[in-house]
Amino acid sequence: MSQMSSPLNEVTMVLVTRDDLKLSKGKLGAQCAHAAVDCAMKAKKKAARLYERWNNVGARKIVLRAEDEAHLRQLYAKALEGGLVCSLIKDAGHTEIPPGTVTVLGIGPSPRSAVDAITGDLKLL
Repeated sequence: MSQMSSPLNEVTMVLVTRDDLKLSKGKLGAQCAHAAVDCAMKAKKKAARLYERWNNVGARKIVLRAEDEAHLRQLYAKALEGGLVCSLIKDAGHTEIPPGTVTVLGIGPSPRSAVDAITGDLKLL
């Protein structure tokens, strides 16, 4: 296997949800979609090569869970510190939760090794 096709060189996106919110499936799906779209748009502007690599091989996305808002913010700080494309989603508050509630963190598209260094210990949703 060549180094370029190594799983750790893949480009990936993770969507980290808050386990404590107990959102409905529909609400959670919408919040994850907000994060994915925002991250993709940011990457297309700021990291076009990574975006193209990610998009051309299926736009891999993994949904993980964090304990609560504090945990999500810790992960966000690490992603920013690492220079990764990321987006912290806050809800508008029209349905299930109050306005401004932090719901999902999107990280990537970024090299899988860099994303795993931040989120590798999280559980799948």
